[in-house]
Amino acid sequence: MKTSVRAGLAGVLACGVLGAAITIHRGGDPAPPRGPYVALGDSYTAGPKIPARHGTPAGCDRSDHDYPALVAAELGLAGADFRDVSCSGATLDDLSAAQSTDDGTNPAQFSALSARTRLVTVGMGGNDIGFSSLVKRCVTAGAFYFATGKYLKEDAPCRDRYVSGDTDAVRQRIRDAGGKLARALAEVERRAPEARVYVVGYPAILPADGKGCGGEMAMAPGDITYLHDKARQLNAVLRQRAEAAGARYVDTYRPSVGHDACAASGTRWIEPLFPDAPAAPVHPNARGERGMADAVLTSLRASG
Repeated sequence: MKTSVRAGLAGVLACGVLGAAITIHRGGDPAPPRGPYVALGDSYTAGPKIPARHGTPAGCDRSDHDYPALVAAELGLAGADFRDVSCSGATLDDLSAAQSTDDGTNPAQFSALSARTRLVTVGMGGNDIGFSSLVKRCVTAGAFYFATGKYLKEDAPCRDRYVSGDTDAVRQRIRDAGGKLARALAEVERRAPEARVYVVGYPAILPADGKGCGGEMAMAPGDITYLHDKARQLNAVLRQRAEAAGARYVDTYRPSVGHDACAASGTRWIEPLFPDAPAAPVHPNARGERGMADAVLTSLRASG
């Protein structure tokens, strides 16, 4: 997702092993997979504003402590064996086309894949459903309600813009993103046929119950719940499409419950509108990227 109140969300992780499958140490723990490893994704993968920025273009705002970098370090992969081409603001379309940023152009992310690739991560979907725009609109609606005194706990002025009867515009965007992901996974298989693919879901961005969260996010509680539910629905579609394509899904939501943007500063994985830790608003901080990396590594070892 894009920075500055952009929640872009982002991840598919593909893992393959050069030669045989992952071997087992005498102690019983799976050995790390061999590279090359390519990380594809949006800002939830890239970790904008988390020190220190690395890679080009600078406009991708990619951190050397994002979860791909942490996974690569744990697996002992570096140099030509690790390519992180994730970029803030990326959509699934940016996998196959160059992406313009505020400071430089990121080549099509698929260009980093090759027949040698054995491990691939892709974290995307949030920008395809316009999550950053949803956040901005819900903040604007919440500010009006707070300022005018018309705020009621059951109000969800932002949700009412997207939902009419049985029609939910965001739900359709999520379906469309699922179709794009399915096509992207087929292309990953074509370009990197020996790679295993892991789709990395999004962590808990907001709590299920929005009551008591207004101070951090300046939204009506009903809208906080609505955005939480949309993120869960997106994760469900990411899982479905991953499994249908023969990829594996990494659940970062469950380990992050209670660590959302409305949690205490010392425990949250996601920073609120006005971050306390170095991170973009409504994006993972270093703790969040570490938690996502741990979820990915656990999945890699479990499926070894």
